[in-house]
Amino acid sequence: MSRQYMSAIFYHNDEQKQLALETKEEHQKKESRPIVTVIKPADTFYDAEDYHQKYLLQRNSGIVKALGIKTKDKMIDSSPAARLNGYVGGYGSVTELEKEWDSLGIHDDGMKMQVMRLSQTGSGGSCGRR
Repeated sequence: MSRQYMSAIFYHNDEQKQLALETKEEHQKKESRPIVTVIKPADTFYDAEDYHQKYLLQRNSGIVKALGIKTKDKMIDSSPAARLNGYVGGYGSVTELEKEWDSLGIHDDGMKMQVMRLSQTGSGGSCGRR
């Protein structure tokens, strides 16, 4: 796997490292393919270029618009955007999405259906393409 797109967990102390290792081990028991996530100490961190921030979510401009995100800083700092980016990528179940939908700040049932559809396919889709 290229370092540019590697999956990684960065820890700040021994407790975080231990928790990351235990969590990876627990998830590995449920997966048939090896989990390749690297666990390493936190060091200097650089934000990705704008076009990489919440990439799957950005491909769905209707969802971004519904969140009211207009700047890079808001995209980077938005917890709802991070959660929705994961769902759009197919990470998380429709049941989990249903449970937290109201906390994400989008009050549009049509948009909810789009996110649910995308979360089931995990394709990132192209609804509301720019």
